[in-house]
Amino acid sequence: MIWQSVIALLAGVGVFIVGMNMMGDGLERSAGKGMKKLLGTISGNRFSGVAVGTAVTGIIQSSSATSVMVIGFVNAGVMTLFQATSIIMGANIGTTVTGILVSLKDLEISLYATLLAFVGVMMTFFKSDKIKNIGNILCGLGVIFIGLDLMSGAFSDKTAGGIALRDFFTGVFQVVNFPLLLILIGALFTGLIQSSSAATGIVIIMASQQAISVENALFIVLGSNIGTCVTAILASMGTSVNARRTALIHLTFNVIGTVVFTAFLWPFADVFVCFLESIVSSTQMQVAWFHVIFNVTTTALLLPFVKQLVKFAELVIKDKPANDGLKFKYVDERLLKTPSIALMQVKKEIAYMAELAKRNLELSLSGIKTGDEKFSKEVYATEKIIDFTNQGLTKFLIKLSPHVDETDERIIGSYFHVLNDLERIGDHAENFYEIGVQMKNSDIAFSKNAQDELTEMYQKVFEMFEIALGAFDNLQTDRLKDLTEKENEVDALKKKVNQSHVSRLASGDCSMDHSPYFFSAVAGLERVADHLVNVGYSVVNPTGSQTTKE
Repeated sequence: MIWQSVIALLAGVGVFIVGMNMMGDGLERSAGKGMKKLLGTISGNRFSGVAVGTAVTGIIQSSSATSVMVIGFVNAGVMTLFQATSIIMGANIGTTVTGILVSLKDLEISLYATLLAFVGVMMTFFKSDKIKNIGNILCGLGVIFIGLDLMSGAFSDKTAGGIALRDFFTGVFQVVNFPLLLILIGALFTGLIQSSSAATGIVIIMASQQAISVENALFIVLGSNIGTCVTAILASMGTSVNARRTALIHLTFNVIGTVVFTAFLWPFADVFVCFLESIVSSTQMQVAWFHVIFNVTTTALLLPFVKQLVKFAELVIKDKPANDGLKFKYVDERLLKTPSIALMQVKKEIAYMAELAKRNLELSLSGIKTGDEKFSKEVYATEKIIDFTNQGLTKFLIKLSPHVDETDERIIGSYFHVLNDLERIGDHAENFYEIGVQMKNSDIAFSKNAQDELTEMYQKVFEMFEIALGAFDNLQTDRLKDLTEKENEVDALKKKVNQSHVSRLASGDCSMDHSPYFFSAVAGLERVADHLVNVGYSVVNPTGSQTTKE
């Protein structure tokens, strides 16, 4: 019965896509550090951008995922349109790996590859995250070939349903054999399943089972390259102008490539098919290598025109007026699809938050000394960003937690503590600044000795800030001992300056009106020192804080 073959075909498609996702997740987890290094090499060099895009897409097995990730980087402002364009070009090359993998189905390795599913499942029972990730890769690879077998079996000559299903598709594509219509079918189908790799894989299987001619398969593959842009377009909605331009560049790149290839393929389809047959005899290999030729050639043609593609996107999507709305500097929700990269960006965002807290602490010293309100707008605006970052990153990390391994889960735990400590430092800095303003409004001023003592405490705290940020951002654990010693010096200095203030009260050099402000400032600085110790030691103790004060 034909309906049984239809069910087998749909099941095969489902299993194939699940296998792709499983293998991609395993590769992404295993190569997370490698991906970080690759992305760290991103520069203005278009060739390195193509290489990075190819490698990353080869790792995660999805040009759509790479495009979404790149849009996230552009939206966060850490990648330029020029860099993003070359990476997207590379992503189109990297996505051809799946097609080549599918084309190996008829080789003898196909049967053995399906056994990898069993081996991979067994490996997931190990405690080691590394072994589990390798198990997921092997299991995904095996499941891919199982899905391919199911799809091939749906067209089998051994069943009436298989013959009927093949004849059905053959009849359909004999009627629907107009190139532009085939391209449209490829684009719509790929947009529906949001994976050009999966769409190409399915077309390869159908071509190998003679349910579709090689000529028609080539036009559908061209359409699939346009359809894969749907994911990036959807991901760019509601993002920054440059992020939407990135999605437009992705679409433009594939449309231009499709137009160029269609212009040559349409009148010379027979010649092109003969050319492919001269390269490889296998039908599925012919379709797979056409996919490679299309993306490599399109990249080679358009790589010299990256600047022009960027200018075109800027011309179509105009800049919009500045928006004062708060947003992350490095983090974007779309990065959740690549946990290792997302975690790297979270660390950058936290380091940026720490710099903001340090800046407010510097301004608060000026506030305490002079009571001048000229920095008040900056202080409150910065504190608003600090609060937003704390709340936003906390929510982001909660979403990210289920998608990371045990090691990264501990790192996320430490980030929760660091965020809390930095937010409290920001609160203290704001309080210090307000102390100065309140004193000026009350016509009260600290004596020179009191100001010198507070300045000395501030300097100690700033020294701690440098050490703590170095430990957190650059893993400089060798200076943690210095951090503890500085914190002890701040504690000792707190006692000393409090005693000095009491002595000034006794001698009449200072009035009781000063005391609440002075003691509050001193106590606050000591607490800032405690929080900085927590931040510094988070790299060696991700489960909690070092101090218990406050």
